[in-house]
Amino acid sequence: MRLIRTQYKSMTDEELMIAMSKGDKRAFDEIYGRYASPLLGYFTRMLWRDHEKAEDFVHDIFAKIIRKPQLFDPSRKFKTWLYSVANNMCKNEYKKQEVRKNTSNGLDNHYGLSDAAANVVGEVQDVQFREKFEASLEALDAKHSEVFSLRHMEGLAIKEIAEILAISEGTVKSRLFYATRYLAESLKDFNPVINR
Repeated sequence: MRLIRTQYKSMTDEELMIAMSKGDKRAFDEIYGRYASPLLGYFTRMLWRDHEKAEDFVHDIFAKIIRKPQLFDPSRKFKTWLYSVANNMCKNEYKKQEVRKNTSNGLDNHYGLSDAAANVVGEVQDVQFREKFEASLEALDAKHSEVFSLRHMEGLAIKEIAEILAISEGTVKSRLFYATRYLAESLKDFNPVINR
């Protein structure tokens, strides 16, 4: 049994998907083990920190993989393909939310008023930084926040991001530069060197 587990651990994502398309359940288990947690983090960041919605999206993406593993083109890199699918799911959700927002008199349930009383006076600075960072990231438009998240939180290369989003590498770099500059400016209060 241990030999079988080791065998699957040593397989590439692409090999696992080929095995899965032939009905190999253990191959799916290995793919799930590799990507469920990173995808949960990605969806949580991209979907307004809604953990429940992010879990639903992780379930949905793996359900798609189980139902139609043949949709994956083995000549492509699996990780790039997977994040392309995830990115498209987020874009579809943004469109749905935009329609809902426009039909609910401009009230959007994702952007409620923050409770000022929740900011306790003695809060640790890194907690305050994280909150400010998350708010600043959410304030960015989707095209800039998705590039920043894919690069700095998912660890994808510029080339992979360009392929996922179907844009040029130059556009990826430009959006990254804009997002980084915006975040640095909005977080400058946390950098004592800038504030001198």
